[in-house]
Amino acid sequence: MNAETAAPGAPTATRPSSTPSPSPSPSASPGPEAPRDLVGIGIGPFNLSLAALAHPLTELDTAFYEQRPAFHWHPGLLLDGATLQVPFLADLVTLADPTSHWTFLNYLKTRERLYPFYFAEHFHIHRAEYDAYCRWVSENLPGLHFDHQVDAVRWNPERSLFEVDFTQLDSDGEAEALGRTYTRNIALGIGTEPHIPEPLKPLAEAPTVPVIHSADYLTHRDRLLTADHVTVIGSGQSGAEIFLDLLKNRPAGRERIHWLTRTEAFRPMEYSKLGLEHFTPDYTHYFHHLTEATRNELLPRQGQLHKAIDTDTITAIHEELYRRTLHGGWPDTTLTPGVNVRTAGRVATTQVELHLEHRQQGTRSRLTTDAVVLATGYRERPLGRLLAGLDPYMRRDSRERPRIDEHFRLVLDPSVQGAVYVQNAERHTHGVGAPDLGLAAWRSATILNTLTGKNPYPQPRRTAFTTFGLTTDAHRTPGPGAGQHPTGRSTLVKLAD
Repeated sequence: MNAETAAPGAPTATRPSSTPSPSPSPSASPGPEAPRDLVGIGIGPFNLSLAALAHPLTELDTAFYEQRPAFHWHPGLLLDGATLQVPFLADLVTLADPTSHWTFLNYLKTRERLYPFYFAEHFHIHRAEYDAYCRWVSENLPGLHFDHQVDAVRWNPERSLFEVDFTQLDSDGEAEALGRTYTRNIALGIGTEPHIPEPLKPLAEAPTVPVIHSADYLTHRDRLLTADHVTVIGSGQSGAEIFLDLLKNRPAGRERIHWLTRTEAFRPMEYSKLGLEHFTPDYTHYFHHLTEATRNELLPRQGQLHKAIDTDTITAIHEELYRRTLHGGWPDTTLTPGVNVRTAGRVATTQVELHLEHRQQGTRSRLTTDAVVLATGYRERPLGRLLAGLDPYMRRDSRERPRIDEHFRLVLDPSVQGAVYVQNAERHTHGVGAPDLGLAAWRSATILNTLTGKNPYPQPRRTAFTTFGLTTDAHRTPGPGAGQHPTGRSTLVKLAD
């Protein structure tokens, strides 16, 4: 499943003449002291979804801030032919409001591409197309402020409002002006950041050493294609796509690529119909109501739901490797699972030496390589620096992580009357669906329903055929017969500890 991040891009474009104008902005911008109803921090797909669904709610005054100059989604991984791992219906708004102006289908209509898409029969669209769609929304949706870096968030008990301090940046990313806005509620959508394993951090931070994260792959692709030997570390979807891209574009017999991973196999992603029901509101409700200890124990076992490789990519890799054996010999590639990188260092100034350990064999070896691509995933950005001013009010769990309620709000001291909503920072409380694009519109709708106290986006009573517990939880309205055995009623008996 796909996770959210915002990334650098070109300056925001003006509205194309072919794009029908959306409905007017809900209200004029308030004065500097007038409080807003909602301020969003970060503009990746999740807060962009929230902004798009908030747009027609005329009773809300909203503003969203992003320090980067424009929207772009994983630009370093927009490889030719790479597709989303969720259907096109998992756009910013459709699963909450298919009549919205901001649907992917309406984007195609404004580009006069609806019929070509219809005949192409693409249920999973290209990543580059999803990026272009989100940029279309970001360039036409009012209330988005790029080149605005949020510096601090505080609770002002005298005004019963949040204070949000920001720095407006110029075209070079330098500070141009300071500002402050007040708001009743906040939505944090600051996304994730690339994860660099500890043994490789010193090398990745050194400008002359060719150790890069997959997030920057396309920026360095030409250099990697000419390197004598390349090592890819990580067996998720990004690692597989990068290995395949390198394989296809390096000479037969002289590929010289190692692909290493800690996992015990190059595993296919769970993509069965019932397996996908882990990415439904029903499962999210179920997971949230488990005990903290159970959630902690369950999450590490669910990697195959979102960290593995789709079967089409695995097939394409095997086909390419097989094709290179047709005239005799084997491709000069090594694919080894179950390997840890213990330490790493330079050899002279242009090479890297990796010290490897194979866990099952209990053996160690060294690998000298000219370049390393770290397809080692992303981690939630820490909230501590940004929310330092709220720290006295925050409630935490046994591992010092923020507690988050069912409606995606940080659990704060009752003296704080406003709410801080989080997007893609609640995996420990809401499960594997937190970074999934398919739940973006539902989560945004949940936030807006809670914030307004109304029900502008009615939610479905049921979203999965699977009933994940012995009874339907109290926060999901069951459909007919939900929570019953086929032969009669079920009775829950809670076991003693």
